[in-house]
Amino acid sequence: MDLTEKKISSKLIYDGRILRLHVDTVELPNGKESLREVADHPGGVAVVAIDRDDNVLTVKQFRYPFSRVLEEIPAGKLEPGEDPREAALRELKEETGATPERFTELGPLIPSPGAYGEVLYLYLAEGLRIGEQSLDENEFLDVLRTPFDEMVRRVADGELQDAKTVAGVLKVYALRQRQR
Repeated sequence: MDLTEKKISSKLIYDGRILRLHVDTVELPNGKESLREVADHPGGVAVVAIDRDDNVLTVKQFRYPFSRVLEEIPAGKLEPGEDPREAALRELKEETGATPERFTELGPLIPSPGAYGEVLYLYLAEGLRIGEQSLDENEFLDVLRTPFDEMVRRVADGELQDAKTVAGVLKVYALRQRQR
């Protein structure tokens, strides 16, 4: 069965700095029509950064949509045309001051495919040299270091809920299990 939906029309609702929102009318595989609400995003990057003592660097920051502080791996938005690897190195340095000796691609994620058009590129940074942060003027965060095994436990227990952090920690855990 062909599961493809065909766009009939699109109406732009909002064109902002980060998101572009539109409502599309689509033809379903059965020939009927339906609406799709879509938020386009330029994409992002996230880094599981592990220091020489096997600690994961995370950042705590207030996340307005949830009205609370969340703990996450360093991450950021891609600029138009920016290479994801370069963006990830930039974000890691800006948010934590860290520069890695080894930098490994962990693969892309599609965080919420039902309505959110973002691809998030995950990386593993190891052998960190720590320097100065260079936060954006509207960025306020604290950097933490947590033993990797403790991060895995916190993810498994549901204490950490940020999807990119959960996925990144579990991907690194799976890689380590394969290397044993």
